[in-house]
Amino acid sequence: MHHPFTRIGLFIRKDDPILENAVVQVCQFLKTQSLSVVINEPLNFLPDLDVVSMSDFPQQCDLTIAIGGDGTLLSASRALAGSDLPLVGINVGRLGFLADVTLDNLENQLSRILAGEYREDIRFLMQASINQSDTPIGLAMNDVVIHAYQSLHMIEFETYIDGRFLNSQRADGILVATPTGSTAYAMSAGGPILDVDLDALVLASVCPHTLSNRPLVIAADSVIDITLSDNTETNCMATCDGRQGHIIQPGDTIRIQRAPNTVKLLHLEDHDHYSILRAKLEWGRKLTC
Repeated sequence: MHHPFTRIGLFIRKDDPILENAVVQVCQFLKTQSLSVVINEPLNFLPDLDVVSMSDFPQQCDLTIAIGGDGTLLSASRALAGSDLPLVGINVGRLGFLADVTLDNLENQLSRILAGEYREDIRFLMQASINQSDTPIGLAMNDVVIHAYQSLHMIEFETYIDGRFLNSQRADGILVATPTGSTAYAMSAGGPILDVDLDALVLASVCPHTLSNRPLVIAADSVIDITLSDNTETNCMATCDGRQGHIIQPGDTIRIQRAPNTVKLLHLEDHDHYSILRAKLEWGRKLTC
């Protein structure tokens, strides 16, 4: 028997052009279920909702519901990483890989999750640090990207995996993605789609100088060091999940590795990652003879 959820934390992004009616609809439904509800940002159209800082969610809530899209769910995931607080995504707008409860079917889908009819989906994150600092510059559930900053120059860098030299190359950038992130920027860079249950990372170069360059899939426990060549003549940046990045200088080394913390997503029991892939990528239907 699953522990019933009684205290719900709603997560929204302040900069999200979120739909008011989505939050109102979710709140009204949760009120009918006699659940206590808090939110991470004050809303002028719902002034009675208690506002609680995201860092207090693990103490004050049994379940977090992120309202928005996959980007909102990524933000919530990074904030909750390691807390063991389960997370559900409600999708406002386009179909999402992570946020799979829809507004159209909200009451039916959310009732099932609140009743304990869900599947747990544990995802891992990566962390990036500069020059072997003990303090990571950021967490990434999707990807860490190293790229030229404010210019279209190529960058030159060397890649090491577990201390062993892999290659030296010139490209517009390089990214390391989790299976979760393999369907995001990594896919645009020609990387493979990794099954979300794989314990693996993908390395892909962005617009590499040589055509012999290919994406590489490695074990998730690998430690990846990317050293910016002294010949790189442009400012570079390391960016985690597409957020504001950190400037890196020629000669700096970025270390990317699995973070110690995981995220617990809850999906409907009939959640099907492949059907979402088919829909998002417009893959063909079954052939009928």
